[in-house]
Amino acid sequence: MKKPIAGGSGVAGMEVVLPHPGTSRPSGMTRFLESERLLAAMLLAPTVVLLGVFIAYPFVMGVWLSLSNVSVGNPGEFVGIRNFVKAWNDSIFRTAFYNTFYYTFWATIFKLVLGMWLALLLNRHFRGKRIVRAAMLLPFIVPTVLSTFAWRWMFDPTFSVLNWLLFQGGFITTKLPFLSDGTYGMWCAIVVNTWRGMPFFAITLLAGLQTISPDLQEAASLDGANGWQRFRHVTLPLLKPVTLVVVVFSIIQTFSDFQLIYVLTGGGPANATHLLATYAYQIGVATGLLGEGAAISLFMLPVLFIVVWLQLRYLRRLEGA
Repeated sequence: MKKPIAGGSGVAGMEVVLPHPGTSRPSGMTRFLESERLLAAMLLAPTVVLLGVFIAYPFVMGVWLSLSNVSVGNPGEFVGIRNFVKAWNDSIFRTAFYNTFYYTFWATIFKLVLGMWLALLLNRHFRGKRIVRAAMLLPFIVPTVLSTFAWRWMFDPTFSVLNWLLFQGGFITTKLPFLSDGTYGMWCAIVVNTWRGMPFFAITLLAGLQTISPDLQEAASLDGANGWQRFRHVTLPLLKPVTLVVVVFSIIQTFSDFQLIYVLTGGGPANATHLLATYAYQIGVATGLLGEGAAISLFMLPVLFIVVWLQLRYLRRLEGA
């Protein structure tokens, strides 16, 4: 359709061809392909499928198994909370339950303190800083099973290099039962977990330190604050959000730890170092009692939920302040 231009300084008689009103509407297929909802659904579909297959389905099956007496070769039947009651009345389970809290608490404390100290050191300027930062990640990069086997050799009651060093240094007169005593075994596991998890804390806290303006430190220094006061009143409050997030991730990972204890002590001696994860494996897989093993593993769920909920609630309150 041709329509002359009215007025203006353009060339006289110039005409503009306008599209026909019927051709300006996009087709149904075009609207379908340009739909934001469709695009969002297509992008989220692979993630939803993966989460459903590898997280939702195993979780639902775990809940079902915990409420039944399923075992290897036996389909079982619904028994309600009988497996949970049986587990709670088990003395080994109560030991594993206590060990899990003990192990998680002390390992998280040591990783936080040492990781913060290491992050503060790496935040300074010195020669070879990049090489040191990269080398610090080695404990976190090396596979858990491989590194734990190395620590197991160092704690070996007969060929322990640590016993040899302590004896040669005159610190001990008899060999220490690193893995043959329950108390020593638990603390050895805490040491190995701290060694492995400290780089994660250090790198994350170092990233948080990089975001703090040096002007704040200089202003506090000019006001007469010493190093400890600057850390307590300037650095630590600004690092709280990052610290809470890394502590939440550490608690989740440490509370459900399996590989380290399984390789280092296997839950021994005499079930003294069992955690919930290793004891659930022993009952559910090693003995074939799938229902009881699933019930033991599900005891971790409400505890982790409460811990994470409390810390996230505190984090939101901190951000809103």
